[in-house]
Amino acid sequence: MSVELNHTIVCVTDREKSAEFLAGILGLRTEPVSGPFVPIRLANGVTLDYLRVDRVTSQHYAFLVGDDDFDAALARIERAGITYWADPFHERAGEVNDLNGGRGVYFEDPDGHNLELLTRG
Repeated sequence: MSVELNHTIVCVTDREKSAEFLAGILGLRTEPVSGPFVPIRLANGVTLDYLRVDRVTSQHYAFLVGDDDFDAALARIERAGITYWADPFHERAGEVNDLNGGRGVYFEDPDGHNLELLTRG
């Protein structure tokens, strides 16, 4: 059996703002609006389909990136003045973790989703 994740819906209060936020951090572009969604396509073909809702429950989304992409994304986060943490509980502000031999940071999107960037160890 071959199973792949095709897409997931990211519920937000402003689909364009939130999709552009993450796309900008990752160095990607949003795709054209498709029905009620603003999609971001990732390198493995999975799309994050941003959907506007009235009430958001915070979720966690983790993105495996290469070292150069990590450096570029972290620089964008720092230039934008976005707080980031080394841990998912947001206790170690302004730090980068080295879990499993890689690097990682956590930051929040405009609706409080806990976003993570990590590299392989």
